[in-house]
Amino acid sequence: MPSRPASSRRSSPRLPDVRILFEGYAEPGVASTVGYVHDGRARIVIDPGMVPSPKSILNPLRRLGVTPRQVTDVVFSHHHPDHTLHAALFPNARFHDHWAIYQADTWESRKAEGFLVSPHVRLLETPGHTPQDITTLVDTADGPVAFTHLWWGPDSPAEDPYAPDAALLHRNRGRVLGLARRIVPGHGPAFEPGPGTPR
Repeated sequence: MPSRPASSRRSSPRLPDVRILFEGYAEPGVASTVGYVHDGRARIVIDPGMVPSPKSILNPLRRLGVTPRQVTDVVFSHHHPDHTLHAALFPNARFHDHWAIYQADTWESRKAEGFLVSPHVRLLETPGHTPQDITTLVDTADGPVAFTHLWWGPDSPAEDPYAPDAALLHRNRGRVLGLARRIVPGHGPAFEPGPGTPR
């Protein structure tokens, strides 16, 4: 399957440029939605997981003028392979999850909550889909954008069939909806939440 074209949000000279490198899906097959954020010197890839081919991630980056070695940070929303499989494409990056930063042979333990990956990109601890889930919140010219697996896509079921704690999932959905103007879900296109968005 050819890679889907990158989509963009209106950029600002002071605030990050947010792109969708690949729009994921849950059937047929499974692929993660892969995000990209350029914030000053930081070039951040979010959830470089299962996609039809590495080119599905690399070609949109190349069209942005970015090489894999220029990516400074990679964020995993959680540890499932469909969101981490292509991490090794970015040899110079720091890798972020719910409890640490990894680079080369260094493991730096830290809490994700409130951690600034770059000046306008911070991590939130939002367990729900798994106990280790984090959300990447990006301040943009059009308002905050949340990369998160609290929703699979715009038409997510009210209950995540894999969530070990439904009450925790709903509580963190409410938290993110109170912060973000736009949601980038784990396996679908970005959307603006509304009255019908599962909470």
